[in-house]
Amino acid sequence: MKHKNTARRLIGLTGGISTGKTTVSNYLAEAYQLPVLDADIYAREAVKPNSPILQAIVARYGDRLILPDGNLNRSALGEIIFQDEREKKWLESKIHPYVRDRFVEQLQQLDSKIVVLAIPLIFEVKMTDFVTEIWVVYCDEQTQLERLQKRDNLTLEQARIRIANQLSLAEKVARADVVLDNNSDRSSLFAQIERAIKGKVDKD
Repeated sequence: MKHKNTARRLIGLTGGISTGKTTVSNYLAEAYQLPVLDADIYAREAVKPNSPILQAIVARYGDRLILPDGNLNRSALGEIIFQDEREKKWLESKIHPYVRDRFVEQLQQLDSKIVVLAIPLIFEVKMTDFVTEIWVVYCDEQTQLERLQKRDNLTLEQARIRIANQLSLAEKVARADVVLDNNSDRSSLFAQIERAIKGKVDKD
């Protein structure tokens, strides 16, 4: 089910980990001054120092999950949840409702006719109802692995586990309204974004 308010264009931007979602959202924000609502930012807000969710994490896993500055030790938490599906589901049950509430709140406050909702797990957490169209940023598996290893300083095995914890890119592509191929350079990617944003606009 898609968002019922068809007067607005709500672009659900997703893809796989390290496929280039941030590059696309940054381009849309800079080139078109579009507001970008980012699930990752809301997820970080959810576990800020002294937040109820962070306190629940500490109660479950201990103080080793807290860095000296009071922030969550994300790499330590990642090692837990990416190895144990039960723990992953527990964490999601805490964070996803918070993220959903933040989207509702922000969409109510914005009056822009086009809004970008960057939601990496849009299918997994069943948030497709927030958007009117879904854009998937795609790249081949080898490129994705290399980018993820470099970005997060991971071993090949760690990178494979993180990718495996998401819905396959092939399935996301099959469910997309727009597919952006990010196997080449940025100019190629930006040209695809231009076609996608203007193609819809021209039809209105």
